[in-house]
Amino acid sequence: MARLLPTATCFPSRLSSCRSRASSSSTNRGAPLFTSVRLCRMPRRYQGMTCMATSAAGSPQLDGDENPYEVLGVNPIAGFDMMKAAYTRRRKDAEKRGDEAYLAKLEKAYDKIMMSQLTSRKKGLTFGQFQVSKDIKYADKQPIVPWGPRYSKSSVKDMRINMAISAVFAIWIFVKRNAEWRPLQFLAFIFFYRIFEKLKASEPVVSSTLNEYGEDEGRGLRMGKRMLRSLSLVFGCIAVSSLGYTGILNLIEFLGHYIPVFLYNNQELIVTTATSIMLYIMASYYK
Repeated sequence: MARLLPTATCFPSRLSSCRSRASSSSTNRGAPLFTSVRLCRMPRRYQGMTCMATSAAGSPQLDGDENPYEVLGVNPIAGFDMMKAAYTRRRKDAEKRGDEAYLAKLEKAYDKIMMSQLTSRKKGLTFGQFQVSKDIKYADKQPIVPWGPRYSKSSVKDMRINMAISAVFAIWIFVKRNAEWRPLQFLAFIFFYRIFEKLKASEPVVSSTLNEYGEDEGRGLRMGKRMLRSLSLVFGCIAVSSLGYTGILNLIEFLGHYIPVFLYNNQELIVTTATSIMLYIMASYYK
């Protein structure tokens, strides 16, 4: 199909014929000035160039769908946590408005971004040097028990502080022998604070989501999770020590032997010392 183009866009081979026609028409005295611009027929062989130039410009949409990053309102190079926060915020707004159509569009856009990051997690990088979230990159290496201890070695300075704390309370209970479990109580409180601060320092940076009052909604939730995890790890160590002591006594009785006097009369010493060692290991090598 032939296409009509202005003289200014004609190719050089056709430009001379167009100019000759324009000059012949300008010799007519009664003709107006704008009639000197003529349209020439473009040969079929030049149509491919026009099509290729048009397709090279690109389109803001992919396969007729909207850009998922535009739907979420985030930059493509933004971090995973920021995208998740934007998705959560927009989803809450859509649920409050009852906009089912926008909610479905939001879910579809978020799924596309998740699939894109899952595809790139083997490489570990997307969009240049921006790293994929560790929860996605190591999704197949997550612990079986989410609340279980995770290996995280502390610095040498922190390990020495933890060792000094455990040694002080172990010496205290060794000297007193019977202190109404006060060393164990103080030991649990101090190591709760140590583990809590370690979790706070190792927590990834998360973009804050402010509500209409200018308050961060997720800050209290994150602090509550840290406190609950710290308490669980500390009381878990105490429970293991206590149950271990009781289990040893029951095993001795089950075997038909007499319980040694040292074990029977020094329950507080044994449990407190074992707990101090376990808490040192937990605070120094796990979180």
